[in-house]
Amino acid sequence: MAPQLSCDVSEGVWKAIEQERLRSGESLSAIVERALAAALEVEYHSIFQVSTSNALVQGVFRGAVTVRTLKEHGDFGLGTFEGLDGELIMIDGVCHRATFGGAVNVVDDDARVPFAVMTRFADDLHSTAERRCTLADLTRLLDDLRPSENLFAAVRVDGIFRRLMLRAACPAAPGEGLVEAVQHQSEFSAPQREGTLVGFWAPVYSGAVNIPGYHFHFISSDRSFGGHVLDLEADGLEIGIQVESELHLAMPDTPEFLQADLAGQHEAALHQAETGSGRTDG
Repeated sequence: MAPQLSCDVSEGVWKAIEQERLRSGESLSAIVERALAAALEVEYHSIFQVSTSNALVQGVFRGAVTVRTLKEHGDFGLGTFEGLDGELIMIDGVCHRATFGGAVNVVDDDARVPFAVMTRFADDLHSTAERRCTLADLTRLLDDLRPSENLFAAVRVDGIFRRLMLRAACPAAPGEGLVEAVQHQSEFSAPQREGTLVGFWAPVYSGAVNIPGYHFHFISSDRSFGGHVLDLEADGLEIGIQVESELHLAMPDTPEFLQADLAGQHEAALHQAETGSGRTDG
């Protein structure tokens, strides 16, 4: 349940709020929260994204921003590192790298990132999943909770994960695109772990920019193990969803990005990379 705010406002402010409500179609709560966030210089339900999914497919892996920059825009997110060297997991303002076999370490603020999706997480919607569920079961539950197919959402899921199938991207060879690079990724399974899913859902229309559907990274409660989620079984889950109202896209100015061919349709390649192909046990 979100905190409640009750206050008196002047007649002039109330009229302005009413005019904005009629103009925008937003709820009273959304208008007031957005105005307060702007006045207090707090990012309001906003995604900060570095680069695009199409660029990642094309092998644009050179770091465009630092982890320090990411932290200026969020405390919760995922992505990868320069050269496709591991899975980025930002949780509670701390940035982690998951590498071969699921080993996790805290990342220095100077580490560079070619692609990331960040937000400041404070859930709008909350639910629980007591029964054991697979990744497919979880996504169906999340689909029922999300209020729209047209808005981005951040998702945090905490609980006991009975089984995990994960992967960690390994450094790409020169000239490789994403599909070629994931052929030598590290894929691995793990028995019971307590931990957290850090995830996002993106609408279908965003396919040229983001990864449509759900994208999850896992990190254990002791912050020693994690990776990109391919499948899972879990129960006793606590689920939080934050609906995002703004998307801020930071375009890299690297030569690779400026020269990449981003006009094509890469949904099939993204699906192949996201669901896993090839296997190197770790």
